[in-house]
Amino acid sequence: MDENIQNDDYQIIKERVKQRPLNKKKLMRRMIITASMAVIFGVLACFTFIFLQPVFSNILNPTTEPDPVEIPADTYDDEILPSDMKLEDEVIIEPQVTVIEKTTNVDPMDIYQDQYEELYKVAQVMKKSMVTVTAVNQDVDWFDNEYLSQNSTSGLYVANNGIMLMILAHTKVIKDAESISVAFHDGTIATGEIRESDANTGLSIVSVKIDDIPATTYASIRTASLANSRVSSIMASPVLAMGRIFGGNTATVNYGIVTSKGSYAYLTDHNYELIGTNIYGSQTATGIIANLNGEVIGIIDQEYNNPECANMLTAIGISDLKKSIERMSNAKECTYMGIIGMDVSNEARELQGVPEGAYVTSLVMGSPAMKAGIQSGDVIISINNTPITRFAQIAELLEEKTPDTTVPVVVKRQSGEEYTDLDFEVTLDALK
Repeated sequence: MDENIQNDDYQIIKERVKQRPLNKKKLMRRMIITASMAVIFGVLACFTFIFLQPVFSNILNPTTEPDPVEIPADTYDDEILPSDMKLEDEVIIEPQVTVIEKTTNVDPMDIYQDQYEELYKVAQVMKKSMVTVTAVNQDVDWFDNEYLSQNSTSGLYVANNGIMLMILAHTKVIKDAESISVAFHDGTIATGEIRESDANTGLSIVSVKIDDIPATTYASIRTASLANSRVSSIMASPVLAMGRIFGGNTATVNYGIVTSKGSYAYLTDHNYELIGTNIYGSQTATGIIANLNGEVIGIIDQEYNNPECANMLTAIGISDLKKSIERMSNAKECTYMGIIGMDVSNEARELQGVPEGAYVTSLVMGSPAMKAGIQSGDVIISINNTPITRFAQIAELLEEKTPDTTVPVVVKRQSGEEYTDLDFEVTLDALK
């Protein structure tokens, strides 16, 4: 081909590609279909997550429901116990008395020492039921330096629901804590949290997960054995006091006897029997009183102590706390009416003609009972169609109810020299 051929001898053909016109309707239809599919997919994904995820989670990681905690209530001292029942023809055999002659080769001090060694053995067994509950808070000093403040109280291992341990402790020490630690008898420390509190007694249940405790520790601890503190036989009996008897953070043990029984702390809807001892301790002491069988008969609470002997340890009888412990262990609120009162004594019935029932001495301001119209001086004779013959029955009935439940209450109110029956509807509330 001739190299001199000019470029203009060739005809350059330029081709222009023309785009197809945009179909807006078709595009809009596709966008709507895509958006609809996305919404449908999202709804199906949400449905799967919300409804099916728990199912698959339980299949892959099955969870165990906690067992309900049950603590049997005790009978009252004036009731006939099964052990006290005798057949009419039963022959009572007088116990044989064995006389031990005094020997000259026994040192009286050895006997004294042996007695305290036996007491210490009981304390060692009880120690496995005791824990130290510590409230930890982060504070700032005068120079803006952060530090951890710790305040401890004695705790008692009272129940186990298969998932958590239940520790009974005083609320005032731990209620505002940023974190709670529980130290067991072998030094093991685990994290605890308040499961439920009782504003009436100032006690709480602190729960500790079993999975957070080493197997060796779990095998060595002991659920506290709770005695019947209502029996009169505990009067003048030897007892042990364990816990922070002298305040502070040091656990101690001391011995003495029960010196008083039969006085009460008159609180909302409940009268708690107080047990006095001759054991010296701090006015801020916390811990337990136990008998020689290693059974707890009371929880130390110095708020109810006699001011004239303020350093003598006083405890709330454990029998009056059992239902509260059971309720808190099952994470149920405290239901209340707001009544403070007492039993109608035999003298009041015979000499003044006061009907049998629960005598109302006062009411909590703004309480359900006050709102319903119950007054001081009324005698409650029935709650929820159950006859009331003593004040303690009110607490027993309330433990079975939940807040916002309405119950019929019948009272006798004095009108002149006679008493008239009045009916009320009381809507129960939670005691905060």
